[in-house]
Amino acid sequence: MEKALTIDSPQNPRVKKAVKLRKGKVRTELKQTLVEGFREIHRAFDSGWEFTELYCCPDLYLDLDEDQLVAQIEAAGIPVFQCSETAFRKMSYRDTPDGLLALSPLVGKTLAELDLPENPLLLIAEDLEKPGNLGTILRTADATGVDAVIACDHKTDLNNPNVIRASIGTIFFMPVAEATTEETFQWLEKHGIQSLAAIPGATEEYTDADMLGGTAIVVGAEDEGLTDAWKEGADLKVGIPMLGKNDSLNVSTAAAILLYEAVRQRRKSS
Repeated sequence: MEKALTIDSPQNPRVKKAVKLRKGKVRTELKQTLVEGFREIHRAFDSGWEFTELYCCPDLYLDLDEDQLVAQIEAAGIPVFQCSETAFRKMSYRDTPDGLLALSPLVGKTLAELDLPENPLLLIAEDLEKPGNLGTILRTADATGVDAVIACDHKTDLNNPNVIRASIGTIFFMPVAEATTEETFQWLEKHGIQSLAAIPGATEEYTDADMLGGTAIVVGAEDEGLTDAWKEGADLKVGIPMLGKNDSLNVSTAAAILLYEAVRQRRKSS
């Protein structure tokens, strides 16, 4: 790699820029985010995602075909910079970096930009606070064939590097839109998509709800659950049986239960 594309000092302006991108305000201003890790970068690149630039540190590689991936990204015309371990660790936001970090355009669509099939299966995540939960939900959405995820009135920055990490890059190939609750209600009604929310004390169990038509499953914040807007406004209100002493589930677990029930119904009817 040419000397012009090497970075040795942690004081390099590119290193400083990468460090600043850990802050949401800076990501919004620069319209870029950080993507770190072989799996995340590999998945994004394989899905056709175009990075702004890539930074690598061979001294930190874990022998996961990093050289091949770097060569493919460089061949695609994306600038690649080889870093010293000191410079790379300065940029990295992980305790144990694996030597690959990319800068990427921001992820996120509007509701109008979603391209959906007939009778879509959607997941609405309302008011989530923890990046790890949102990332895990995206992985579950991918596993269950969800057509799109809507981050509704969310407190977690969709482009938080920890969301990207928890999703293991799923965020780059799963359609994700951002919208307010009011916008989402109007959009669902316009497209004839029913909303289904799990509510403590609901008389109908989730297995009895018909999810064969266009359905948006709604899950809420980790501590408070769904807001009154969704508790009262959802078309279907269902319960998940709680047979022990606890009265609620982690939001990502609840999402998985409801989504896999939709999958079961749809596979059975096909």
